[in-house]
Amino acid sequence: MSQPITSSTPMHLGGKSVSYRQLQVFVQLAQSGSFAEAADRLHLSQPALSIAIKKFEDLIGGKLLSRTTRAVHLTQEGRNFLPVAQRLLRDWDEAFTDLHNLFAMQRGKLTVAAMPSFANSLLPAVLSQFHQHHSSINIAILDVVMERVVEAVLDERAELGIIFEARQMEGLNFLPLFDDTFLVIMAPQHQLASRLHLSWEELQQQNYVAMNRGSSIRDWCDQSLHHAGVDVTLVAEASQLSTVGQLVASGMGLSVVPGICRQEMQGRGLRCVPLRVVQGKPVGVITRSRGSLSVPAARLLEQLQQSDWQTLLQS
Repeated sequence: MSQPITSSTPMHLGGKSVSYRQLQVFVQLAQSGSFAEAADRLHLSQPALSIAIKKFEDLIGGKLLSRTTRAVHLTQEGRNFLPVAQRLLRDWDEAFTDLHNLFAMQRGKLTVAAMPSFANSLLPAVLSQFHQHHSSINIAILDVVMERVVEAVLDERAELGIIFEARQMEGLNFLPLFDDTFLVIMAPQHQLASRLHLSWEELQQQNYVAMNRGSSIRDWCDQSLHHAGVDVTLVAEASQLSTVGQLVASGMGLSVVPGICRQEMQGRGLRCVPLRVVQGKPVGVITRSRGSLSVPAARLLEQLQQSDWQTLLQS
């Protein structure tokens, strides 16, 4: 405790407001056993130190120290209280060290929610780069369907969420990152597998594997098929794009999936044919409209906004 600390923020002990400085004065006197030495270490005059300890004893209602002309000794109450005072000072120092570390990005935890199509493809490269610069930040990933990403951010279980732009964004901010195109996926032996591009109209009467009803991708595909006047033969539905890919790989039919799934679908041996669309769907980051982000979340958001998504999408 040799470093001077000028904090006078009170601690409440048994209804009494005791300051950090008062505890520090008591501990330093107890450890040094001398007013002169304690005053020197605390950068106080001896009269000021004497007044400080007297006020502390008056506040708590009893003597902690007995004084002679040459030395300072602890009373029985003082001996009992010394380890308590030392622990309180350590706890105080550790609390502010932890807070400083959070702001300095030296320690902390960050939870990110992301739809599986993004979590399985682009997110690992982004987080790897983030980890290189902030290795002490523990990152938790919630890879859940888009609707659960929204819930996680609104419920404050995640600070950042990554989704396709949705119609209902109440209570959220949406920060676009890039527009994603869509792919028609099929087994290599499918009759359309040799095509370089496909339109919705060319899917007429094809056996079709879809996402479950209620998902954003399903809603968008259903609307696009209806607008194009196309009828497909629905043969299966699934709640995860990975399952959709497995069903397509088994030869049940074809499907339409986000472009960010290309690497995963090609890894399943599927043919991925670009779908002609007027405009892609924006992928972006959602945050709560109210409240501020932690320092780690703000740093990751900045990195997401500055990333070269075209390069990442092509890698």
